[in-house]
Amino acid sequence: MSDDDHHFESKADAGASKTYPQQAGTIRKNGYIVIKNRPCKVVEVSTSKTGKHGHAKCHFVGIDIFNGKKLEDIVPSSHNCDVPHVNRTDYQLIDISEDGFVSLLTENGNTKDDLRLPTDENLLSQIKDGFAEGKDLVVSVMSAMGEEQICALKDIGPKN
Repeated sequence: MSDDDHHFESKADAGASKTYPQQAGTIRKNGYIVIKNRPCKVVEVSTSKTGKHGHAKCHFVGIDIFNGKKLEDIVPSSHNCDVPHVNRTDYQLIDISEDGFVSLLTENGNTKDDLRLPTDENLLSQIKDGFAEGKDLVVSVMSAMGEEQICALKDIGPKN
């Protein structure tokens, strides 16, 4: 049997770089955790004592960082949980298109045109009003597990 008889095709994405493992007992409030395949910010952690058999359990309550839904999970404290790599990047707002996409300026001078306006009404109106007034706006974009969303806004003064 020769070495060329084996053909492996990978059809699945391992998703390895999107999360990293962390022991459940070490995850604290205001940290991040993956619950039901969604990146969440931990808002509450409670630990139950070990019973007659088995492990102490950690009860996590998290809020999805992109859609704001509340999710819960119970994990033995000695087991590993997935923790998402969460990044925040600031971009300068250049333009808002009619179809709800924004045009952003990256640090190296390129434009990024694949982001939609946020769904949060308050933030949405702040961005639209500030842009209409001709202010120089910087938006913070949070990214985790292959998703990106505008999460905050800074006003750096009027355009010159």
